[in-house]
Amino acid sequence: MLIDEARITIKGGNGGDGLVHFYSDAFRPKGGPDGGKGGNGGNLYFKAVSDISRLNLFRYSKKFAAQDGQKGGPNNRTGRNGKDVVLEVPIGTVISYDNGTSHELTTVGEIFLGAKGGRGGWGNWHFRSATNQTPQEFQPGQKVDPKNIFLQLKLIADVGFIGLPNAGKSSLLNELTSANVKVANYPFTTLEPNLGVTKGNKVIADIPGLIEGAGTGKGLGIKFLKHIERTKLLIHCLAVDNPDLKTAYDIVRRELTNYSSCLASKKEILILTKSDLLDSTSLKKVEKAMKAKLSVSIINTDSLKKLNDLIAAELG
Repeated sequence: MLIDEARITIKGGNGGDGLVHFYSDAFRPKGGPDGGKGGNGGNLYFKAVSDISRLNLFRYSKKFAAQDGQKGGPNNRTGRNGKDVVLEVPIGTVISYDNGTSHELTTVGEIFLGAKGGRGGWGNWHFRSATNQTPQEFQPGQKVDPKNIFLQLKLIADVGFIGLPNAGKSSLLNELTSANVKVANYPFTTLEPNLGVTKGNKVIADIPGLIEGAGTGKGLGIKFLKHIERTKLLIHCLAVDNPDLKTAYDIVRRELTNYSSCLASKKEILILTKSDLLDSTSLKKVEKAMKAKLSVSIINTDSLKKLNDLIAAELG
């Protein structure tokens, strides 16, 4: 199961307290203040990785914190800094804070500072002076508050396959890329988005089938519509065995519009799938009636090559 949303709490480490200490030995019984500074608290970072299932790590674990800085030491030694924490999230993750700010991770390897650690406090060595030779002052380490974070994955793909359930999208993804998506002849085989990369290094996202009312949350609905917001090209798959092709096409277009005008205005190519189910004469009639750009069958390698070339040409 793909987890594409998570609410977690993150926190940087607290700074360590400064130390009040006075040096003393047999030769210098009153050696003076030498309390060191506390260590800085660790930072918490987010790092983008290519694994789209990485948010699954946050399904049960909800609280993450960097290590606190240690207290300052004698001989003006600074306490050890707290260890940083790096949380890996999928590329395309939007990190949103309660105050309304957000950040998107759009490149593999990108690192974002999610929560900064607190500063270490000064020890009494810092407060020494000609008029204050035995300072008792020290500075406590900076305490940091936890932050509530909402993580939301929006897949980053060049092409998004859209269409009604059982329109042949997953089968096409398997043939055009090295993906190995489960397929079967019943609706909603695909219950989560799948990604594949073509030989031309174009990333294709197979989006679970849309149904009427998807734009308002019915069925898989809005949960997956957001995953095609960033695609450069939509390929609308329409299976020729559908008894009412026009209605099938209109349903998907209406749901795109209901969800987002920006999504509805994206460049779209209509293709007919499962073309092997019709004879050539009937297929040409359907192509003309639906103004389809191409007809494709997974058992026709020539049609698959044409689709691959079409994708490359449209994306430039």
